[in-house]
Amino acid sequence: MGATIGIDLGTTNSCMATVEGGKTVVIPNAEGERTTPSVVAFSKEGERLVGNVACRQAAMNAGRTFASVKRHMGTDWRATVDGKKFTPQELSAMILRKMRQDAEAYLGTSVTDAVVTVPAYFNDMQRQATKDAGRIAGLHVLRIINEPTAAALAYGLDNGTPQKVMVYDLGGGTFDVSIIEIGEGVIEVLATAGDNHLGGDDFDERVADYLVQEFKRATGVDVRHDPAALQRVREAAREAKKDLSALASTRANLPFLAQGAAGPLHLDVEVTRSAFENMTCDLVERTTGPVQQALMDAGIAASELGQVLLVGGSTRMPAVQAHVRALTGKDPSSSINPDECVASGAAVQGSTLSNASMGIVPVGGDILLLDVIPLSLSIETVGGVATRLIERNTTLPVHYSQVFSTAAAFQTSVEVRVLQGERPMAKDNKTIGTFRLKGIKRAPAGVPQIEVTFDIDANGILTVSAKDLDTGKEQSITITDTERMSDDEIEAAMRDAEQYAAQDQVRRDGLAVREEAQRLLGEVGRALGTAGKHLDKEEKKAIKNDEAALRKLLAKRGDAAAAEDVAALRAAVEQLEQSSARARKLADS
Repeated sequence: MGATIGIDLGTTNSCMATVEGGKTVVIPNAEGERTTPSVVAFSKEGERLVGNVACRQAAMNAGRTFASVKRHMGTDWRATVDGKKFTPQELSAMILRKMRQDAEAYLGTSVTDAVVTVPAYFNDMQRQATKDAGRIAGLHVLRIINEPTAAALAYGLDNGTPQKVMVYDLGGGTFDVSIIEIGEGVIEVLATAGDNHLGGDDFDERVADYLVQEFKRATGVDVRHDPAALQRVREAAREAKKDLSALASTRANLPFLAQGAAGPLHLDVEVTRSAFENMTCDLVERTTGPVQQALMDAGIAASELGQVLLVGGSTRMPAVQAHVRALTGKDPSSSINPDECVASGAAVQGSTLSNASMGIVPVGGDILLLDVIPLSLSIETVGGVATRLIERNTTLPVHYSQVFSTAAAFQTSVEVRVLQGERPMAKDNKTIGTFRLKGIKRAPAGVPQIEVTFDIDANGILTVSAKDLDTGKEQSITITDTERMSDDEIEAAMRDAEQYAAQDQVRRDGLAVREEAQRLLGEVGRALGTAGKHLDKEEKKAIKNDEAALRKLLAKRGDAAAAEDVAALRAAVEQLEQSSARARKLADS
């Protein structure tokens, strides 16, 4: 059986962990780093690049590089490359696949199962999209759990004292706050709130705007229409933001950013922490509402909190820490790593779910996670009203039934719009599915009794069934959701991912055999120069012929991207190795 890992699929960076010897271990990627940039790029040759390698070429390939894809999960957004459209699920799956492969290389075994985290405020479609991404990447997703819950789980393992904690999670693209009660073997989410479009990316954008304006003021040149230059500015803005967490001021220095009438133009702008905090103060203030909402929904005052946990790299900003201190009256805990704790908590849950007995779970039973739904579920009723069925912060899993009837006489089908959100009118909430019950017996309005049952599983994903109480016959409900990938689309994406993985392996093999060929040609050339006079004419001729054949293949096959190309190169290398063996031996002696 393969290993189980926990994955924090982040907006800006992703992290993975596992449980070894009763302890959580963060798994480094192939580059030896503990987090992987959530960036995907497509080279002009069609190669798919993920992580650090994608970041390094972003400035020169901005139109084919995609970051912060997580913000598009569960929407109809698509990335278009060479005429092919990629869903957010497919791009996320490329990140997950790299992480799975890196974990397999690190652990020395196959990785089959994973617990993947999502923002607590993700709706049903966003959760399903994340699960689909895992499936495309070849992972069996055991559970989708909320990021703050995972962080609390990582914290609760080492801090077993029963207490209520606030998890303030400000990541690259999303903000969540959860009130969580930690007890003996039980971690229960009391309330959650957040903003799916607030995170470090927004702070980066403010700094980038500032740099662009300062450059335009100094030079008269606006680089907003130059994708490569704008990408460089955004990277400089991100680095400046990070610097200002520790420094009072920093400089953004970008030589040769643009070309002016008199020659190249350089950006050199000082950014102070004070200026940074002034330009982003409204973003920090936007976290106030969700914090107050979560405390109110949990029915506690900030003074009752035992601890405040900061999660996500954006919480390193001094202004954010000061704001949390002002809101809660408490100094935030520094006992957990904000970049790694979510993946660690997911790994613990994965270990529990896969029945791993490594001593990390409490004696006598598993850790019980009691999570909640982040948003209320409603049905659209007559007049466009959103009739509340399940309240937000209801503990998962949820099983709820309600009887509906027809609004018009002699209806043979009923369409029910299911909504997620807190607004009183249907149009102001998110439609997450349309349920149609067919085959209803013709009858006057209000007579048919149709029991519709909603089941929300531990992943927070909704499914529906229905039963006609008049006949006792169960009916199927067709869920139509244009923003969710169908099973056929997921299967096609899986095949595409597998095909690309095979192509990628061939490409790696091709590069390896080309390097081997170049090394051998160099050795043979030196051997002929040193020991050629000791070889007879036929030996020399055979070596020269094999050498020429290999050089011809190298020139003809390009990067050896096809399997037959790799095979042909390998055969030519082997032939030259055999024919030149005596010459190389004489040269070495």
